[in-house]
Amino acid sequence: MNFIFGPVNSRRLGRSLGVDLFREKICTLNCIYCEIGATHCLTCTRAEYEPTAAILAELAQYMQQEPAPQLDFITITASGEPTLHSGLGEIIVQIKKTLPQSVAVLTNGTLLGDAQVRQELALADVVIPSLDSALPAGFRKVDRPARCLDLATVIQGIEDFSWGYQGKLWLEILFVEGMNDSVEEIAALGQAASRMRIDRIQLNTVARPPLEVFARPLSLQKMTALAEQFRQWDPNRPVDVLAGGAGVVQEEATEPSVYSLIHAADRKALLAEVIEMLKRRPCTAADINRTFHLGDTDKVEQWLDTLVQEGVLHKQSHEQRPYYLIA
Repeated sequence: MNFIFGPVNSRRLGRSLGVDLFREKICTLNCIYCEIGATHCLTCTRAEYEPTAAILAELAQYMQQEPAPQLDFITITASGEPTLHSGLGEIIVQIKKTLPQSVAVLTNGTLLGDAQVRQELALADVVIPSLDSALPAGFRKVDRPARCLDLATVIQGIEDFSWGYQGKLWLEILFVEGMNDSVEEIAALGQAASRMRIDRIQLNTVARPPLEVFARPLSLQKMTALAEQFRQWDPNRPVDVLAGGAGVVQEEATEPSVYSLIHAADRKALLAEVIEMLKRRPCTAADINRTFHLGDTDKVEQWLDTLVQEGVLHKQSHEQRPYYLIA
C-alpha cells in the first residue's frame, strides 16, 4: 500500500491506523532531528501532491477486509507536513462520514496561520501540532523553516486555532540538547503556550537516529525537570514526557498488526511490509519483531543484518542502540 500503514498501538491514541498523504518528504521544515530524512520539497504551497481519490480508495479497501480492523483512531500524517495537501479537508470529511473511528492529525502547526487550514483541521477529533521554539534563532537552528514562514505568524496561528477548535488539542515540543533547551527558550515556550487553549503538553526529544548527527537527546532527568516546570506554570494542564535519554522511548509501542505476516512463508511480502515501516521511521530489530510477531528478536536481527549486507537496508547506531533504515 502507498498511503496506509500500521496499525500501531500508540500510548497517545490507542490502536491507530496511519494515513500518509505523501510518498516523498514534502514539508515546510527541514528539522535537524527528523527521523524520515531530508526534506525533498521545502515549501509553503498547498497542492494535491497525491491524488485524494487514491488515498481514500486505499483506505476504503483496507477497511473492507474481514474481520474488520479493530481501531481506535485513523491518524493522518505525512512524510512531511499533512496540511500541505489541499485535499486534507475532504479526506477528513470522508473518513468521518464512512468510518466510526476518531480522526487525529499530526502537524507541525506551521500553516495554522491560514484560515482555510484551520477550518479543515477543525473537523478532526484530535489535533497534535508541534512548536519546538518560540524564539527565531531556535526556530532556525532546530526546524530550519522554509523562507516563507514567519515564527510569530506560526505561533499566532496555533493560538487562534486553539481558541476556536472544539476537539482535543495536544501541543508537542521536541527538545534538542544545546539547541532549544536554554532558560530563555523554555521561558519563551512557556509564555507562548500560556496564551493557547491546550488540553495537554507533550515533551519529546531525539529518540531515533536523526537527520543530523549533532542532534542529541536530552536526558530523562532533564526532560522530567522540564515537565515539572511546565506543570508549575499551569497545574491544571497535563504534561507528558514522551521520550528522554538513551534508549528511553515511551511514545509508541507497536503490537502485531491486523495484516501482519505471522509465520510468513512469503519473504518478499514480509520484506515489502518491513520496508514500508522503515520508510516512516528507523526501527530496531525489536520494533520490527513486535510489529510482525516473528518470534525471536535475535533471529530477526540476523535476517536484517543479511539485508544490510545485501545493500537493501542500512544499520546505524543511536544512543548505543542499533537501528535499521532504508539503504
